[in-house]
Amino acid sequence: MATAVKPQAISGVSAGVENTIETVYPSVSATGLGRLFGRLYNSIPLKINGIKLSQILFCLPTAPIPMLFLYLPMKVGGNRYLLTNRSIQIWSALGGRMVQQLPLTEIAEIQIHVQSGQEFFNSGDLVLINKGGDAAMQLDGVPYPHRFRQIILDARNARVQSDESLAVIQARG
Repeated sequence: MATAVKPQAISGVSAGVENTIETVYPSVSATGLGRLFGRLYNSIPLKINGIKLSQILFCLPTAPIPMLFLYLPMKVGGNRYLLTNRSIQIWSALGGRMVQQLPLTEIAEIQIHVQSGQEFFNSGDLVLINKGGDAAMQLDGVPYPHRFRQIILDARNARVQSDESLAVIQARG
């Protein structure tokens, strides 16, 4: 027996439904203390077998500090970033409350700012610029910021193309 479900013309693109593309949790480098540890871990550039001396000396002895006082509290009481096929959203991790939302169609540019100490964690801050040239939203401490920036831009481009296609279809009939 055949199913009655109509397949989507383009996978993941729905005219009337908002779908989650990706959820990202900020790195500990979103905090000043996390960035301080990042600077400490990169403070001595001398390498031994390809590993910085400062990482050998400081990472293992201090690892419990960022874990207990930064990572766990951020997962419970911090924020998370949710990218959908329609918007980018900031949600509180505790209580599930949306803090801020920006439609993808309002994003003109995304800048990456890597603060001192964030490079150790391979993270950075994404600043989403609106069509007026203003900073509309900032996502702090995003792990692999270049990758997430590209995913947001790809989602934005797909949203714009989908909206344009729907406008053409609606204008026909």
